[in-house]
Parts: sequence; structure tokens; C-alpha cells
Amino acid sequence: MSTTRPDSPGSPEPSAGSQESPGSGGASGGRQTRSLSLAGESGVVPLARDFARQALYAWGWLPAETADRRAAAEDVLLVVSELVTNACLHAEGPDEMWITCDNKVIRVEVSDGGAGQPAPRTPHRAGRPGGHGMFIVQRLCLDWGVVRTPGLAGKKVWAELGAPA
Repeated sequence: MSTTRPDSPGSPEPSAGSQESPGSGGASGGRQTRSLSLAGESGVVPLARDFARQALYAWGWLPAETADRRAAAEDVLLVVSELVTNACLHAEGPDEMWITCDNKVIRVEVSDGGAGQPAPRTPHRAGRPGGHGMFIVQRLCLDWGVVRTPGLAGKKVWAELGAPA
């Protein structure tokens, strides 16, 4: 599903600036959030993927016990790559990334200073080089959207992926 609504129903804002929110431990805990500052960093796409991979290990998504669980974890890493890459290509780079887990959903958020509105290119042409990022996000995610704060430049692009059964 593709959307530009600001937030998914019932999703609180992550706690900015913290590596991991209080009370977050392993996969058995409640909502857990980790954040990574990317402003001014080089090599942000692999940095963000490695950070997300570490979170998936901490939350028990990795190592994956089944092919479905492995595919779900790889989908999360691909979405992280696509959102961070879009910020690099269209918004002078990402400022921060958050990844949140509540054992049913993984939420990835990337903030940047860009004014553009992310959207899948239509019509999508698989043979065309480039321009597939938001189409991939749309296909892999339960939902995605954009949050803008009135009076402030930039935006936060979020995407949610479901946990494997």
C-alpha cells in the first residue's frame, strides 16, 4: 500500500537521540526503538544496513530459523537501503534513522532536509534503470508515508513491515 498520510494508526513518535529506548531488551520486550545519526557521515547506506542488522539480531529476527523469517529480515534491510538511498539522491543525505520493533511490526524511519515528496514512479517499468526504490518499498511494506512538521524544513519517511508468522 502506498500512502502519504503522516503516520500509521497508533504509532508514537520514536524517542530521538537515544540509541535504544528504555526498557528495550530482547525480542520478548514491548516496543523497542534504536536511532542512528547519519548527518555528515559518509557511506551511510551500508552504515544504516549494518545498524539495522544489529537491531534485528538483538530483537531475535536474526539468525533466522526459517526461510520466511530470513526473507522478512532481508526485506527490512532492503527497505532501510532504499529509504536511506532516496535521502542521499533526493535530499542531500539523511539526518537520522530510527528502527522500531513491537514483535509484530518493524518500523523504519529516515529523516532528511529535503522538500521533495517520495512516490513510486508510474508507470513502473522493470527494465528501466533506476527509479525503483519507492516501488520496492510499496511492494514490501504493510504501509509507508511521510511526516512533515509545520514550520520546519525536511521530512521523515516511514515504512512498516510485518513480522513473519
